[in-house]
Amino acid sequence: MKKKTKRKVNYKKIAIGTIVFVVTAAILIFAGLYLYLSSFNNSAVDLSKKGVGSKLSKGEVEQIVKNGESCNILVMGVDVGTPGATNANDPKRTDTLILAHYDAKDKKISMVSIPRDTLIKINNKNQKINAAHAIGGVIYTVDAVEKLLGIRIDYYGKINYEGFRKVIDAIGGVDIDIKRTMSYDDPTQNLSIHFEKGKIHLDGKKAEEFFRWRKNNDGSGLADGDLGRIENQHMFISKIMDKIKSPGILIKVPGILKAIESSAETNMEAKDIIKYGYIFASNKGQLSMDTIKGDLKLINGQSYLVYNEAQNKNIISKLYDNKAIYVDKSKLRIKIINGTKKSGLASDFSKYLVEKGYNKPVTENGGTASKSKISVYNGNNDIKTALIKDFKIDNIEFLSSTQEKFDIIVLLGEDHEYMY
Repeated sequence: MKKKTKRKVNYKKIAIGTIVFVVTAAILIFAGLYLYLSSFNNSAVDLSKKGVGSKLSKGEVEQIVKNGESCNILVMGVDVGTPGATNANDPKRTDTLILAHYDAKDKKISMVSIPRDTLIKINNKNQKINAAHAIGGVIYTVDAVEKLLGIRIDYYGKINYEGFRKVIDAIGGVDIDIKRTMSYDDPTQNLSIHFEKGKIHLDGKKAEEFFRWRKNNDGSGLADGDLGRIENQHMFISKIMDKIKSPGILIKVPGILKAIESSAETNMEAKDIIKYGYIFASNKGQLSMDTIKGDLKLINGQSYLVYNEAQNKNIISKLYDNKAIYVDKSKLRIKIINGTKKSGLASDFSKYLVEKGYNKPVTENGGTASKSKISVYNGNNDIKTALIKDFKIDNIEFLSSTQEKFDIIVLLGEDHEYMY
């Protein structure tokens, strides 16, 4: 009888085959995830093409994609709209507005909440900032925040309460210590909030109730209204951040993605979602949370929070990565041209700049312009951040040609409103 030949096992070949299989599977999974994430921005507003933001150049976009550069992401949580409305296009306000800033140099994340009662102007009328989305959607909201804070918004993410509930359920809920009894009912919004003081586990529905609560049926509750509610939200967000940093979150990613599939919208590309999602999830405690400060005022019977620039100096400085340079405002020679039929628009803006510490500008009327623009002579791009912050105009050109009489010429277009 022939002896059976013992088969030699080629472990090296098996190992290589296994690695090839795993890598191929990973690529296929990643490709599927990429395509899935790409669907999130199918209906998104392109901020670089809608006259909102500072129109990033191709080079700037490539740098952000390549290096994960510093960026500002505006997070919007929209409400249910008109109670009982069945129209999908029913105007919805932003119940929550949070600006998330990533500092690529220091690897820090700063989150700034913007109270929904913050005073802004839309079409020269007083409005609360939460109404911007109901009036003009994402574009108006982004524009309002950029003008208020003097910053550029690179990305936005929007989610409704249905998506919020599903996401919280998908991550397994959160445990939180409720500091006071909450008891509030609003049948028109199908809202019923009832929590006793103490530690409790919040699923999606309960998390929404906690997130939205401001007062009780008897009128008791948070003395400072929305500002107190934001403190609760910050506490809740810190619990969420702890949750998504845990190793167990990996197996829940498919459920999270499914939860937000029909409830979220963003202008981020898939690679950006993955990149910045990883950055935020892997953040090692370098996170700060602040709330915009201001003065509570009653104007024509409406209560507003009036933004106070001096009070927010430290908060806003976190959004510039310490890149803002000193500008000697008293030495800049400025001319303002009114490119509209709005009487006194240039004088109004001149008064505003003087209060900011600039020399009194020369004013005149000029030809019709639809969009405001700043032309900078004898200067460089280093002062761009300071100009956006002070002038509230992000359309800036730096000219190599000289101008004997002026360093800056401001053309006010139809998009510019009175400052007073």
